[in-house]
Amino acid sequence: MPTENNTSNETGRSRYTVACLAGHGVGPEVMAEASRALDAVSRLHGFQVEQVHVPFDREAIPRSGHPLPGETRAAYRSADAILVAGADTGALTGVKAELDLAATVARVRLQPGGNLNVFAPLAEETADWAIERAFAAASARRGRLTSVGTDDAWRERVDAVAERHPGLSVRHLTLAQALPILDTTPGELDVCVTERVLAEAVAEVAATRSGGAVARGFLSATGPGLFGPSHGAALEIAGQGVANPTEMLLAAALMLADGLGRRAAAETLVGGVTAALGSRFRTPDVAGLGVASTTREFGDVVLGLLPGARTDLEMGLPVAS
Repeated sequence: MPTENNTSNETGRSRYTVACLAGHGVGPEVMAEASRALDAVSRLHGFQVEQVHVPFDREAIPRSGHPLPGETRAAYRSADAILVAGADTGALTGVKAELDLAATVARVRLQPGGNLNVFAPLAEETADWAIERAFAAASARRGRLTSVGTDDAWRERVDAVAERHPGLSVRHLTLAQALPILDTTPGELDVCVTERVLAEAVAEVAATRSGGAVARGFLSATGPGLFGPSHGAALEIAGQGVANPTEMLLAAALMLADGLGRRAAAETLVGGVTAALGSRFRTPDVAGLGVASTTREFGDVVLGLLPGARTDLEMGLPVAS
């Protein structure tokens, strides 16, 4: 049975190591913006993130003949967290197989604002651990947790963990009860914990209905977690500098919160991304009536907005820049 590690709350550490797996396609372009954002937000919050960029997947084969060369495996095994730039790569399966993964988390950025955070266990024996992680996230946010389950056994399991968190409120829903909320006001749920078989549906319904971006993570009880966007390599636009880095930036924020325990920095980054999306500067795929910007230009906008978006979660209030 996994035991809780120190990534649930703000930590006392001042330095972390992150293995960055950019891969191919638009991966290097969006990873570059996440890298810059991590540097900026960590400086703003007074800690350091050492980023170890290593060859991965198709990018690695010409040099080593293998999608996961030894230096890459050594880097992600010893890291505090792993950031990957695409969700549809076969090499990612090999990475997951080497990690002690216990739960999934998805953060859906809702339109016009807000987030839905969905936690789920990866196996029966890690269910209590996953529920604990969801309670930790709820405690750092609004103090409310929504449980979506299929039967009384799941409800009883959540209630048993809830006894250790008397200050938090728990709401139980079936999937049928949750769907209308996900369709209209998904932000109302805020932090949700559900069974593995329902996790994908809960996140996807909210994302589809709201037009929001999705970042995903795989959490580990004993080693690094893995975080990345839900999009793939997008080969059709690779190298053009027009890829939308929103999901990649949100994945970096998810990693900060649920991989490194730096929730205040995570919320600052989310705030910067949200403010950038509300500005007139957009990448061409979402420009609409706004000004079409390159991947780097959009990243510049986010970086410029970070000081004003800085959040101190311990006080629950924005910090003056």
